[in-house]
Amino acid sequence: MVGERVHFTPVTVRSRLMLEVASELAGAGGWAYQQVQIGLRDQGAEDWPVTFFASDSPSGIQAVARGEAQMAIINPATVLTVAVRGSEPFREPLPLRAVAVIPSADQLAFAVKADTDLTSLADIRERRFPLKVSLRGQRDHSVHMVVDSVLAAAGFSLDDITAWGGEVRYDPGLPGVPGRIGAVERGEVQAIFDEAVRSWTGRALDLGMRFLPLEEPLMQQLEGLGYRRAVISKADHPALPGDVPALDFSGFAMFTHADTPDDVVTGFCAALEARKDRIPTQDRATLPLDRMVRDTPEGPLDVPLHPAAERFWRDQGYLSGS
Repeated sequence: MVGERVHFTPVTVRSRLMLEVASELAGAGGWAYQQVQIGLRDQGAEDWPVTFFASDSPSGIQAVARGEAQMAIINPATVLTVAVRGSEPFREPLPLRAVAVIPSADQLAFAVKADTDLTSLADIRERRFPLKVSLRGQRDHSVHMVVDSVLAAAGFSLDDITAWGGEVRYDPGLPGVPGRIGAVERGEVQAIFDEAVRSWTGRALDLGMRFLPLEEPLMQQLEGLGYRRAVISKADHPALPGDVPALDFSGFAMFTHADTPDDVVTGFCAALEARKDRIPTQDRATLPLDRMVRDTPEGPLDVPLHPAAERFWRDQGYLSGS
C-alpha cells in the first residue's frame, strides 16, 4: 500500500544489504567476479537448505542433481535436455525440471580459414588435419562440453587434432576479442570453435574464414543426444555464401530438481514475477516472462516444467490456452 511503513528486522537489513551489493557488483562492467552463488537459511540454522547457483557451467547441473543447489542456470538450454536424457557426458538420466528459460538466439560455429580447403568436420578427420584451433579460455564453460560432443559424433577429438600435429589453444574471452579473432589475423590460429556468433561472424568472414556446415547424418546423431539443429543464416550475416546448418546454442534455462519442494519453486517463480521489470536481458529492458515458460526457437524448453512452476505460470496467465 502506498505510504505504508515497512518494518525491516536487522536480519532483513543485513541480507538485503549483501544481496543489493552483490547485485551491483555482478552488474558492474569493471568487476571481474560476476558469477553468483546465493545461500538462504533460517536465522541461526546450521545448514543452508536453499542455494541458487548462477553459472553457465555444466557443474550447475551436477550441483542441482546432488542437492547442493536448488536452482541453477545453464546455457545453452539444450544441455539440460542432454542431462535429463542421460546422454554423454552424463552417465544416467538426471531428475531435473525446468522453471523458465531466458530467450537468447545463438548458434555454435566451427569456423576455419578458407585456405585450409576444409569444407566439413569429416574433412578434418579424414585428412587428419593439423589444425590450429582457438577455444574459450573459461575451461568450465558449457561450450567445451558441446564442442566435445560434436567432435565425438564426427569421429575425432581435440586430442586427435593435437596428435596430428595441430594445436588447441584456450584463449580468454569471446571469439571477437583481439586475443582470438586477432590471432586468426596474425596467422597464429586457423580455426575458432565457439558460440556468440553475432559478435564475430562478420570479422571472421572478412579474414577469409569459412563456417563449416554440420552435415545431415551428424546432425541427426546430435539430435538423438538432445541437441537442436539451427542455422547461421545469410539473412542475418549477408557476407555468408549461404545458410550454414549448425547446432543451436540458444536460451538460458533455469532449472531445479524434480523433488525440490513446491514452496521453494513457487517462491522462486513469485520473486521472478515480482522483479521482472528490474532484470534486463541482452536484448530487452525487462524479462519477457510470457515467452520464458514455453518452448520457443530462442528459448528451447524440451524438459518438463516442475509442477509447481507450471501451476504458478498458469495461474499468472502465462500458460493460458496452452
